[in-house]
Amino acid sequence: METLPATREPFWKAYIALVKPGIILGNAITAFSGFMLGSQGHYQEGRFLAMLFGLSLIIASGCAFNNYIDREADKKMRRTQNRPLAKGAIAVKQANLFAASLLVLGAFILGTYTHVLTMAIALFGFAIYVFFYSYLKYRTHRATLIGSIAGAIPPVVGYTAAMGRLDAAAWILFAILVFWQMPHFFAIAIYRLQDYAAASIPVLPLKKGIAATKIQMLIYTIAFAVACCLLPLCGYTNGIYLIICMLLGVTWIFLSFQGFKATNDAAWARKMFLFSLIPITLLSLLTPFCMSF
Repeated sequence: METLPATREPFWKAYIALVKPGIILGNAITAFSGFMLGSQGHYQEGRFLAMLFGLSLIIASGCAFNNYIDREADKKMRRTQNRPLAKGAIAVKQANLFAASLLVLGAFILGTYTHVLTMAIALFGFAIYVFFYSYLKYRTHRATLIGSIAGAIPPVVGYTAAMGRLDAAAWILFAILVFWQMPHFFAIAIYRLQDYAAASIPVLPLKKGIAATKIQMLIYTIAFAVACCLLPLCGYTNGIYLIICMLLGVTWIFLSFQGFKATNDAAWARKMFLFSLIPITLLSLLTPFCMSF
């Protein structure tokens, strides 16, 4: 009986997977929040689209380069073993050339159609993610904090694209994202612990234990709730935003406390991860409707 040849995946699907569209979308949402806040009610459609497109290209480039750096570790982890470079769907040289092209185009768009400051901040985030976090995560559990710096850049990029400068609001946005990412990523590290162990990535639960990780998660969820409240307390958003911040913050803190009596750490960590997507998404999308300007 003749065996039919395996159906090959279209090449464009591999390139889409290479740039991690889910990560691009998540960062685009926080960048949208920053731009809306920086606009102060004076929305500039052309500049917004340029910011969004340019930033997305730079993030896509960072994700592609990260795929290159992680390609050997990805083969050892169940959730990443089907990434394009891990399974050889794209040649390494082609992937890096593609990533470099995205970076150049994204930087050109930001520098030409927004502000040089906006471009510089986006490239700073790219450098932190690719040249520091992507390598250091194989050497130290503190790389998570370094990676959170890169993840906190998009709302600042959005804000400066609209405002043209850095001020207190931009730093508050930065702090919100840093504090949000830490429990978010620690939750992933706990419920994907076996994957990280297989790839020899020294995440905090492996180095310091799950109990110590839960304490840090609680501290960061509290810090996140406080940082979110700074926007309305400093007059950038209104009372409705403050109420929503408090409700979401208290809920996440309560869920974090539940971890100390959890009988199934992986199941609890997955709940923490899934819930973490709600406050950051909801607050980002609500920003245009809750501004004080």
